[in-house]
Amino acid sequence: MAAIETDGLTKRYGSVAAVEGLDLAVDRGTIYGFLGPNGAGKTTTMRLLTGLTRPSDGTATVAGVDVRDRDALGERIGYVPDTPPLYEKLTAREQLSAVADVRGLDPEHARERVSELFDRFGLVAADDRIESYSKGMKQKTSVIQAIVHEPAVLFLDEPTSGLDPNAARTLKAVVTELRDAGTAVFLSTHVLSVVDELADTVGLLSDGRLLAEDEPEGLVADRDGDTLEDAFVELTTDADLSARLRESP
Repeated sequence: MAAIETDGLTKRYGSVAAVEGLDLAVDRGTIYGFLGPNGAGKTTTMRLLTGLTRPSDGTATVAGVDVRDRDALGERIGYVPDTPPLYEKLTAREQLSAVADVRGLDPEHARERVSELFDRFGLVAADDRIESYSKGMKQKTSVIQAIVHEPAVLFLDEPTSGLDPNAARTLKAVVTELRDAGTAVFLSTHVLSVVDELADTVGLLSDGRLLAEDEPEGLVADRDGDTLEDAFVELTTDADLSARLRESP
């Protein structure tokens, strides 16, 4: 069974389809890079797959759980959204302790795991209130709380946003380790070099539809480009042109 599987997944807001007829299959132990221009439907797809919004049509399962079952889904996934969900009156250590407790981790194991991740990401102000943190420190805290329980499926939306180069390298290393341990990672970012470096498979989305899906090297080779950015620009430009032609009288 795929770690992420969708069949005709659709989300409409009135007459507008933010995601339409999306078919995906992401295996365990792989990193899936999800790319598209602003407004393509990437964040909506993330929200559908993490149970934060309900589909208008189609089906989706994540870690074997229907995405409509939010409680069961929450036990199996980790999610780093573009805006970290943090309780700013808590310290990072208090925040992570609360998350570990909700996840049902053994308290001693949780303390060791949290301390290990603080050290790896260089979060030296773990006992200061989160409200005093920089954007990068908040992002580190958000990443740590998403992976503290070693989820079956990890969703990352612009995970390197605000991170310094050392923390970004640590994130890449940790994501690779999770993948190698069997976690499926669903990664959305505008930093194409991150996808090029990490992703086993790349899907390109435009206007809520999947335009192409392949290994990074395959997408580049099919379009006679030199980089993933070349393929991305060509595909999204072609999709924009096709949309204009459909709308022409």
